Amino acid sequence: MLKSIEGNFDHPEVNKLLTKHFIELRAASPEGSAHVLDIPGLKVPSIKFWSLWENEKLVGCGALKFLDENHGEFKSIRIHNDFRNEGFGVKIIEHLIDQAKKLNIKRISLETGAGKFFDPARKLFKKCDFKPCKPFAHYKEDINSLYLTKLINND
Repeated sequence: MLKSIEGNFDHPEVNKLLTKHFIELRAASPEGSAHVLDIPGLKVPSIKFWSLWENEKLVGCGALKFLDENHGEFKSIRIHNDFRNEGFGVKIIEHLIDQAKKLNIKRISLETGAGKFFDPARKLFKKCDFKPCKPFAHYKEDINSLYLTKLINND
């Protein structure tokens, strides 16, 4: 069972994972096509952030940005290297969707890269039933980006 902690950016392991995430995504995306947020960018009031833990070990993290009262965007989803290819990506997505449902979000969208580096992310989002969509919010058409969305049921 994963334990979720909201907003613990200052934990050294969380900070290290996010820093690695920012560096790798910026390196893998052409200038003008990198949409990753740094820690101050994740701390704004319109974003909720969680780290997920198993047996006191950091599994990964993810954030939900409120675009409007019914539409959210996933940001900074990252799996710790020690937990890759073990199904934890799906568990983090499921956790974020559960949190979105509690906040009455009806649609989740996201932007991810189109390059080879982003193949694992695209595979994960496809497995979680995200479908291609047009750019949303502030995004524009960009050959280096893919936009995905999913309606969620708020039972």
